[in-house]
Amino acid sequence: FSFDIHHRFSDPVQKWWPKMGTVDYYAALAHRDRTFRGRGLLTFFDGNETVKLTSLGFLHYTVVSLGTPNVTFLVALDTGSDLFWVPCDCISCAPNLEFSYYSPNASSTSSRVSCNSSLCKSKCVDRGCPYNVAYVSADTSSSGFLVEDVMYLTSEDDIVAAPITFGCGQVQTGSFLDSAAPNGLFGLGMEKVSVPSILSAAGLTPNSFSMCFGRNGIGRITFGDKGSPDQDETPFNLRPTYNVTVTGLHVGANTDTNVHAIFDSGTSFTYLADPAYTLLSESFHSQALDPRDDRIPFEYCYSMSPDKNSSLIPLVSLTMKGGAEYSVYDPIIVIAIRSELLYCLAVVKSHDISIIGQNFMTGNRIVFDREKMVLGWKNSDCYSSEDSSSTLPIGPHKNPSGVAVGPDKYSPEA
Repeated sequence: FSFDIHHRFSDPVQKWWPKMGTVDYYAALAHRDRTFRGRGLLTFFDGNETVKLTSLGFLHYTVVSLGTPNVTFLVALDTGSDLFWVPCDCISCAPNLEFSYYSPNASSTSSRVSCNSSLCKSKCVDRGCPYNVAYVSADTSSSGFLVEDVMYLTSEDDIVAAPITFGCGQVQTGSFLDSAAPNGLFGLGMEKVSVPSILSAAGLTPNSFSMCFGRNGIGRITFGDKGSPDQDETPFNLRPTYNVTVTGLHVGANTDTNVHAIFDSGTSFTYLADPAYTLLSESFHSQALDPRDDRIPFEYCYSMSPDKNSSLIPLVSLTMKGGAEYSVYDPIIVIAIRSELLYCLAVVKSHDISIIGQNFMTGNRIVFDREKMVLGWKNSDCYSSEDSSSTLPIGPHKNPSGVAVGPDKYSPEA
């Protein structure tokens, strides 16, 4: 399976962009379609592109179709959690937004997950298996009950109605009400309840997937993708997350370290605990040639003169366990304040967990190989022939009906 990633300001998108804030605006973000052939690769029926939405938390989204008749949802992609859920029979969901809701009673292929299911981890009730998931952001959670229904996928020219288990999200709190994933969260973690695990257990794909984040804002996610023979790799630590060991930081000079970090597409920026944060940020600061500006919440920000360019921005790379180098192509965020441009090192100091966020994944195809238990990566524009040899473009589908219209606030750890 695969999707592509678009930033809303990327050049290919500007040519056909609907009016901002409309349903068509957000539907168009995930509209350009591709499909995969061979090697057990599949894509969503509504298209395989994903979308980077700054108005919805700088996260990456894709359109999925569920149920009979099918209903489309614009869901955030999150390698840091496991459960896929959508707003459903709502008691408390994101208000004042135009997006789809799921209802088990409206789908002829829907059924509740039974209490004796291996995916039911909560104390059962008469109406089925409940769930309650809390997330990193303060007071952010989703709760409801588990259902099984079909998710529509394509392989070559075939349509696959894959049975999956997901959450009927009746109550959302925190960031889900006003800033991130108002139309659902697509968990991509290691547990049995995640969609990659379900697809692999059903024999539909190998137990692996990749996410590609293009530097121009376009990217793709592919289920069943095990990467290429020439990619770099590092082993996962034996934990229930995509946790790897960083053994060195490089900002002009190598510095040894030993950091366990989670690769999490559901976190917009990168979070490092000390001593890694201080080592990286102070090395970056010592090489920055522009005057520092303290008006921005990021700790290390600099005023950019009109005649300056990215060549003056210090280069950042990580050394992974096993010795492979991981190049960081997008360590900064550029912010406009009136007529000025600032750039900031887009790394936040963490008090405990270190997280490699999606900004450090930009420019790479990241492979989450759960069979070999390795993280793979390779520099990619997400569309070149060497990176998409197993893909073919297909004709556009009609715009999905009822996808999220986004608020303008954001919590980076949702």
